[in-house]
Amino acid sequence: MFMSIKSSLAISAGKSSYWFLHKFLHGGTALPGKITLQLDPDVLKSLAKDYEIVIITGTNGKTLTTALTVKVLRQKYPNLLTNPSGSNMKQGIVTAFLTHKKAKSGKNLAVLETDEANVPLISQYIKPSAFVLTNLFRDQMDRYGEIYTTYEKILTGVRMHPKATIIANGDAPIFNSVELPNPVIYYGFDHRADYDQKAPANTDGLLCPKCQRILAYKNLTYSNLGKYYCPNCGFKRPELTYKVTKLISQSPQASKFEVNGQPLTLHIGGTYNIYNALAAFAVGAHLGVSPDLIQAALDDPDEKVFGRQEVIKLADKELTLILVKNPVGLDQVLEMIKTDPEPFSLAVLLNANYADGIDTSWIWDGRFEDLPFERIPAVLTGGERYKDITFRMRVAGVPEANFDQEPKLEAVLAKVKQMPTKHVYVLATYTAVLQLRKLLASEGYIKGGME
Repeated sequence: MFMSIKSSLAISAGKSSYWFLHKFLHGGTALPGKITLQLDPDVLKSLAKDYEIVIITGTNGKTLTTALTVKVLRQKYPNLLTNPSGSNMKQGIVTAFLTHKKAKSGKNLAVLETDEANVPLISQYIKPSAFVLTNLFRDQMDRYGEIYTTYEKILTGVRMHPKATIIANGDAPIFNSVELPNPVIYYGFDHRADYDQKAPANTDGLLCPKCQRILAYKNLTYSNLGKYYCPNCGFKRPELTYKVTKLISQSPQASKFEVNGQPLTLHIGGTYNIYNALAAFAVGAHLGVSPDLIQAALDDPDEKVFGRQEVIKLADKELTLILVKNPVGLDQVLEMIKTDPEPFSLAVLLNANYADGIDTSWIWDGRFEDLPFERIPAVLTGGERYKDITFRMRVAGVPEANFDQEPKLEAVLAKVKQMPTKHVYVLATYTAVLQLRKLLASEGYIKGGME
């Protein structure tokens, strides 16, 4: 009885704080959850009761995978709970439950983006029906450590729920490295004929988990993802249930492809985002959404996700804002913008706060040298660590006549407005995205700083 009263009081306080913050300050994604948890650290157990829960985690793509999964599942489950702003730690997840009204009838479904290190913390209080694992790459080494350390954190949560289905990226060797009792569904790429390949020598996660020899590939999509096998012991990629069977076309704005023969269009560029859509397809199919409804959901051109390739109208410009945070993600973004057939301008904003990762050495692993600078008439660097990214871009070979730097964000925005091309790509770390969006909101270009 005491715990019930304690939870009830905590929930009431959390809901009241959310109402105030949302109504008067246009925020409230994490603080209401923090207040609630201070009053009752175990409140999530009460809040999550009677929900079927899908946890989505991994290094890159959590937020977009969650958004696409929600779009797919809402075709069948309209009253679905999620944490759409990317507030993916315990307090943000508590806030999501605080602000959701349960359905009076039918299934109560929750799709939760969860920070990798928070998977075991959340798993203590909820009972997931599925874990979705996107990928694991080096990311914020000061916080996470190596990918095997991060995976062990995730597995600590997974092992609490041996009956939960694992929906994993089958192209990632690490997700096939540990025997688990859980039912497992794998997704990946299988769109071209096999031919032997090797990943670049400095790629993470290339050792066979069984015999520690270097893995080889029949097909490689990027980094260590692909149809891998061990020439020494026979360890290999598992059978895929959901797979890209045809890659039709790609541009920075869209990708056309087929999954298990089903044609799909995703109105956002990048091979990494096809993986995100593939994960959403797998979750939708697993939970009974028909392929034609999945197709309709993914084909919606109005998908806008905070900081994830948002296209923002800025005077006569189209500003594409892209979050970058680690070497693999950065490289894939650079690969994507290279496919733009038209000239474009580029701004790179680097911060190094806790949420970004305080170690900025990862920018040296991004292949800026491969950018088509002959088609990029203006390059601008900024952010709190603008000197670091300026030096990196100079080493990459940006023509000095096309290059500028600006420590103040207001000046960055002013200079972006003066860039000579219609399309401007802005690559920014997490807190730089927050700061830029807040500035854009204050000038009326978008609604809200982070909603």
